[in-house]
Amino acid sequence: MPPLIQLLRPHQWLKNGFVLVGLLFGHAWSNAEMHTQALAAFVAFCLISSAVYVMNDILDREADRRHPQKCLRPIASGRVGIGMALALAAVCLVVGLGLISGLFGLPASKAPWVFVSYVLMNVAYSLGLKHVVILDVFIIAAGFMLRIFAGTLGIGIAPSHWLVLTGLMLTLFLGFAKRRAEIEVPSTSEQPHRRVLEQYSLPLLDQFITLTAGATVITYSLYTVSEETIALHGTRWLIVTVPCVLYGLLRYLYRLHRRGGGGDPVRELLRDPHLMGVALLWLGLVIGLLA
Repeated sequence: MPPLIQLLRPHQWLKNGFVLVGLLFGHAWSNAEMHTQALAAFVAFCLISSAVYVMNDILDREADRRHPQKCLRPIASGRVGIGMALALAAVCLVVGLGLISGLFGLPASKAPWVFVSYVLMNVAYSLGLKHVVILDVFIIAAGFMLRIFAGTLGIGIAPSHWLVLTGLMLTLFLGFAKRRAEIEVPSTSEQPHRRVLEQYSLPLLDQFITLTAGATVITYSLYTVSEETIALHGTRWLIVTVPCVLYGLLRYLYRLHRRGGGGDPVRELLRDPHLMGVALLWLGLVIGLLA
């Protein structure tokens, strides 16, 4: 993969699928205008998140050089210069913000503050908040919440409180699992490749992971049986998708503890046939029940 494309981390764009949750659970799949708005929000988030990744790689280049895998990133390895990286980030940011502002003939987002908040939050994260224990993971989770809001409030759909809470618990689970995976990766120097890892421990992270995994299953289960959900979708059978969520979480924990995984949720999903299979089964069941 060319270094400039690698710098954008295109595989991470899968995370921006959270933007499309509103179309799925808001019964908006037959609304052409909302489709266009959601697609524009998805592309905008891909560009803006890539600009954030480039900025992070610039600021973290010295720490990345102490990591056995991250040292191969384009900036840390010296394959892409700082000037070129800054220009690439600027182009992605301008085009992304232009998309949600309606400058390219597409419908403007009804919640542009979501995208601006995402950028400002990540600037604050990169400049120091990433070193604050626990808050660092909450900021990562907030990024996913903003994706959900971009695909709900941004296109005129009111998000379900239970579904938003489920998303928060799930992303906290993935964030703490990521920290647990990172803490077991040895640094190539005496300094840690991520300073905040000094404030975590494996027992502490295991408690956080257990708490958020259980909360994810509970909040999603409550969403499927809530009267609001049943009235909106006209079915009581969304509860049959709960085992898919539970299996996916348990499989992820297995990968984390027994297969050295958990460091990158997107790569885990793409590489593990069990995770991919249960995700597709969940999606198929949801579409079948809501259609």
